Amino acid sequence: MPGAAIFGCLGHRLSAAERAFFRDADPFGFILFARNLDHPAQISALTAELRDAVGRQAPILIDQEGGRVARLRPPIWRDWLTPMDQVASSQPGWAARGMYLRYRLIADELLHLGIDTNCAPMVDVPGKGVHDIILSRCYGREPAKIAVVGRAVAEGLLAGGVLPVLKHIPGHGRPNADSHVELPRTDAPRPDLEAVDFLPFRALADLPMAMTAHVVYGAIDPERCATQSPDVIGVIRRDIGFDGLLMSDDISMHALSGNFRDRSRSALDAGCDVILSCNGVMTEMREIAAEAGRLDGPSLRRADRVLAARRKPDEIEPSALLAELAGLFKVGRDDPESAT
Repeated sequence: MPGAAIFGCLGHRLSAAERAFFRDADPFGFILFARNLDHPAQISALTAELRDAVGRQAPILIDQEGGRVARLRPPIWRDWLTPMDQVASSQPGWAARGMYLRYRLIADELLHLGIDTNCAPMVDVPGKGVHDIILSRCYGREPAKIAVVGRAVAEGLLAGGVLPVLKHIPGHGRPNADSHVELPRTDAPRPDLEAVDFLPFRALADLPMAMTAHVVYGAIDPERCATQSPDVIGVIRRDIGFDGLLMSDDISMHALSGNFRDRSRSALDAGCDVILSCNGVMTEMREIAAEAGRLDGPSLRRADRVLAARRKPDEIEPSALLAELAGLFKVGRDDPESAT
């Protein structure tokens, strides 16, 4: 059984120590960042090395939203508008189709590198005063429309053979704080959360994977953030209806406190299935692996469903999709070439 963790690594190739650690810890999957990415042949070699270390086709994740959050950048890979700008720049009624095309093209780029999981769609509903690290990545401001666009994003990835990761469940759209730096909090009433924040996640609850929000929801649990709150994860499972594999957001973010064993244990006890550790720091990963142990029970069944959701990509002609995408932009609003 794989370990209940997803780990990063430090460089363009695995060190001997990383290779030995991954062989023993056998994490469920891996995640890549800009520090790991140079050119296509190097990335393909690294993804092959990672899978060879565990002896199976482990999921390999990346954050490739386009716009502000893009680990793969020009001149080798396509540039994109921010998601919010692309949606706003689309002809009326065509935002979802445009985002489908965008993520189908992103999936094509990723799969050619051996990357088969993308941390998207991000269906947080931005509230007044939300931190720009969230706002610039949102799909709009209306929950129902965000849900429609989020579905298109997920379908574009799945059609391209790439698994989507729904985030940041149950919603990171209200706090004016960056969870990379501090612990965000919202004291919005529960009915408001249900009607606004939770709505897109409920609409996409059938997706195979989701990532928690390091956010305190005072109306549900005034002390603990979602990642470490049995009460909030209970809402995710029962009220929102998500029964896929639930991974923490990066366990090393400064929103959390304590050592890495304690952070991991709190998240697992709350109901997370898998711990995400992005830094690639060996001392941290050893603590997390020791505490996380192996996937079993419902978590293992959810992990198996994730792997079963991978499918062979549909055939595409990228130039045709790019031409269609360019035609969906409002005339004179933005240069469609900026999205290619």
